[in-house]
Amino acid sequence: MLNVTINGQKLQVPEGSTLLQAARQAGVSVPTLCNLEHREAIGACRVCLVEVEGARTLLASCSTPVTEGMVVRTHSARARAARRQVVELLLSEHEGDCPTCDRGGDCELRALAEEMGIAFVPYAGAKARAHLDETTPALVRDNGKCIKCRRCVSVCNEVQGVGALFPQGRGFQTVIGPAFTRDLDSVACVQCGQCAAICPVGAIIEKSAIPAVWRAIEDPALHVVVQTAPAIRAALGECFGCEPGTRVTGQMAAALR
Repeated sequence: MLNVTINGQKLQVPEGSTLLQAARQAGVSVPTLCNLEHREAIGACRVCLVEVEGARTLLASCSTPVTEGMVVRTHSARARAARRQVVELLLSEHEGDCPTCDRGGDCELRALAEEMGIAFVPYAGAKARAHLDETTPALVRDNGKCIKCRRCVSVCNEVQGVGALFPQGRGFQTVIGPAFTRDLDSVACVQCGQCAAICPVGAIIEKSAIPAVWRAIEDPALHVVVQTAPAIRAALGECFGCEPGTRVTGQMAAALR
C-alpha cells in the first residue's frame, strides 16, 4: 500500500493506483472525458489535470501513478484554471449544434462547460476540416464534433477486437477514424454500436430510422409489422430502470400499440 494525501486527506491506496483512482477512493470528483474503467489510461483529453507538490507542471491524474508520500491538490486555483482552459479549447474545435445534437442534454462536454461556468468560448479561428460519414446503415460519424478523446479507439480495439478506428495525422489535423481516412463502410466495422455508446459528445451516433418509421405508419397503403430480435425483450428493460435480464415483452407490445 502507498500513502498519499489528497486535498489534505491522508489515505492508503494499492500499488499501481493512479491519482484519479486515489481521488475517487477519497470521494473527490475529478473531471475526465477520455478515461474508461478497466482500460489503460492515455491522458488524451487533459481535463483531469491536478497539482502535485514538487512537480514542475500539472499532471494528468488518469495516467499518473501514485508514488509514496505524494501530496495532491485536485481543486487548486491553478488546476481549476488549467482545466477550464482545456475545456474552452475543446469547445473551440467542437461543432456545437447542441439543440439538434443526438446527445443533447446528455453531452459530457456540455455538462463540464456548465459545471465550470463557461458561457462563451474565448477562442476563435479556423477549424480542422470536418467529415460526415453516413456510409453505413447503422452509424453516423461526424468528425466536426470529435474531441479526440480516443474512447472509441479503445473500445473498438481493446474490447471488441475489431480495430476499425485509429487516430491519424498530427496536431491540428488529427482525426479519429478508419485507417487512411476511409469511411466506415470500407473497413471491418461490424456496426456493434459500442463506439456510439461510449462517445461523450455525439461524434459517433446510431443512425436514426424514426422518420422512415413514421412515414411507413402514416402511409395508408402499407401494413406495418414490428419484428425485434429475441434479446431485445431482456435488454430493453434496463433503459427504464428494470433489473438486468428482466423480460419486458408485455410492455413492448403495449408501447407499440
